[in-house]
Amino acid sequence: MVVIRLSRGGSKSRPFFNIVVADKRVRRDGRFIERLGFYNPIAKDGEEKTRMAEDRLTYWRGVGAQVSPTVERILKQSAAKAPAAAA
Repeated sequence: MVVIRLSRGGSKSRPFFNIVVADKRVRRDGRFIERLGFYNPIAKDGEEKTRMAEDRLTYWRGVGAQVSPTVERILKQSAAKAPAAAA
């Protein structure tokens, strides 16, 4: 099965996550099929916290990729903030 999940990067006490499409059997930070974006949980006010290639996300969901619960939560949070930022 193909899954959309987080892959950890960054250094100790400074996490940075890539949002990737990977085979479920591959380890967390191992080989992946495609990088869709990133999530920076400790972003400052002026920094970008989340970036996602929405067209590729739609494609992968369309062909049956499962989204991990954490990525689903991050997507909902960023969607809720986007209209608030535009207004």
